[in-house]
Amino acid sequence: MELIIVSGLSGAGKSVALRQLEDLGFYCIDNMPLELLGPLAKRAWRIAEGRFSRIALGIDARESDEAIRGLPDYMERLRKRGLDARVLFLTADNDILLRRYAETRRKHPLSGSDRPLGEAIAAERRLLEPIAGYADEVIDTSRMNLHELRERIQLSARSNEAPMLVALESFGYKNGVPEGLDFVFDVRCLPNPHWESSLRAHTGRDQPVIDWLCAHEDVTAMLDDIDTFLQRWLPAFSGQDRSYVSIGIGCTGGQHRSVYISEVLAERLRRIYPELQLRHRELAA
Repeated sequence: MELIIVSGLSGAGKSVALRQLEDLGFYCIDNMPLELLGPLAKRAWRIAEGRFSRIALGIDARESDEAIRGLPDYMERLRKRGLDARVLFLTADNDILLRRYAETRRKHPLSGSDRPLGEAIAAERRLLEPIAGYADEVIDTSRMNLHELRERIQLSARSNEAPMLVALESFGYKNGVPEGLDFVFDVRCLPNPHWESSLRAHTGRDQPVIDWLCAHEDVTAMLDDIDTFLQRWLPAFSGQDRSYVSIGIGCTGGQHRSVYISEVLAERLRRIYPELQLRHRELAA
């Protein structure tokens, strides 16, 4: 039996995550009282087949403080009994949550006449902190669209028997470091094509930039060192039953160096991890 607890801030995409898990074959229950988790787990454990072999439960801020604080201890007891139990927590920046609520006109579960939306979001963060701090994976959906979130949930839901998936992402430090990365490699020390006027409008996918970067020994050395490190250590993570590993490559603007390094690394790593997913955050924006 496999159990996934899906929690997170209202507006961060919990409903999308549960729908994706349902599409992947999970029996999903949203906003189930935590006191019913014990009886449900025992019942499903006895059956442990068909629709009860994979269960996903949505937990949000409408649960009591006591139940939320007690969730980590209860999950540990389930794991000690041999249950494959995990916790996913979805979050997003405050301004993103405010914008999403403004667009949908939905009511926040903790807002009211005496508590405006901004205060409700802050109160929800405090209430759910025990779950966020305990979660096996925290997913920041601030910069994700619907399709990207569904892909990320699909990565997270891979069974332990499936080959480990590798997610590779280039980004620009000027826009912040993506959350939830297992490895981050900073390539800002490399020569920057941005200062070549003829290359500025191109990206690390374009041949003029590729040729320019390949001509610099530091770029080749950095690329080979990162590749050697990942080839050496990714199998160790796979051996620990990790479903996926996320890797970030960052330069200043996320247009040239990080894109080129990520493209080459993806080509090399796909020989071992054929389902590797590559995303260029700043190019997709």
